[in-house]
Amino acid sequence: MKWFLGSTEVEQPKGTEVVRDAVRKLKFARHIKKSEGQKTPKVELQISIYGVKILDPKTKEVQHNCQLHRISFCADDKTDKRIFTFICKDSESNKHLCYVFDSEKCAEEITLTIGQAFDLAYRKFLESGGKDVETRKQIAGLQKRIQELETENAELKNKVQDLENQLRITQVHASPAGSVTPKSPSTDIFDMVPFSPISPQSSTPTRNGTQPPPVPSRSTEIKRDLFGAEPFDPFSCGAGDFPPDIQSKLDEMQKVFVDSETLNIVHSVIDPVVKQF
Repeated sequence: MKWFLGSTEVEQPKGTEVVRDAVRKLKFARHIKKSEGQKTPKVELQISIYGVKILDPKTKEVQHNCQLHRISFCADDKTDKRIFTFICKDSESNKHLCYVFDSEKCAEEITLTIGQAFDLAYRKFLESGGKDVETRKQIAGLQKRIQELETENAELKNKVQDLENQLRITQVHASPAGSVTPKSPSTDIFDMVPFSPISPQSSTPTRNGTQPPPVPSRSTEIKRDLFGAEPFDPFSCGAGDFPPDIQSKLDEMQKVFVDSETLNIVHSVIDPVVKQF
């Protein structure tokens, strides 16, 4: 099992003193982390002609992928047989980083294995005429692009989820569709509700909060006489309201009424004269 002490930037791509300073710095950092209660993480290494991968031993997730053509130096610490290191140029920052590991027994064997991977990669390079190196570069670039797209895709999914949550909250707080807000009745210049004889009086309270007295409704029932007949109103009847025979009798009665009035006038004039004689 191997423990990953970490990586630190170095000024030179190679050199024993360079890696020794890096080991000293990372060992000191490990002592500080131990005093704070932090443990040194365990890792798993995969070494091939394409590079060195640093994996999580449980999930097998790739934590670092150091391509072989970017590794410029590899060595184990002669004073501490547990420590081995290699220097790799970072693909993003173009800085030289020194990776330091602590292994129980196989530090020297790991260093030799990385050296053998270099030899095999160089031989394959000679056999392919340099084409294989370009292919590996293209594959590495595509892998990096895939990782970037996966990260962007995850961010977009989170944004879409947030927008859906906000839309759902907005729909819950919104008023139900089809609801109509009742309109308040319009008032005149004296802030009075206009009277409408057609619509019944509403039970709307007045300004001071009191209920107006009910308006007595007019009875539309027609009064009848003792015999159940409707009362006759000669002023509301026209000439065309009766049949012809009844109307002719009414006309005769009116003539007789006029003649009797004329006769009374004549008697009022003649009677005093007759009494004198």
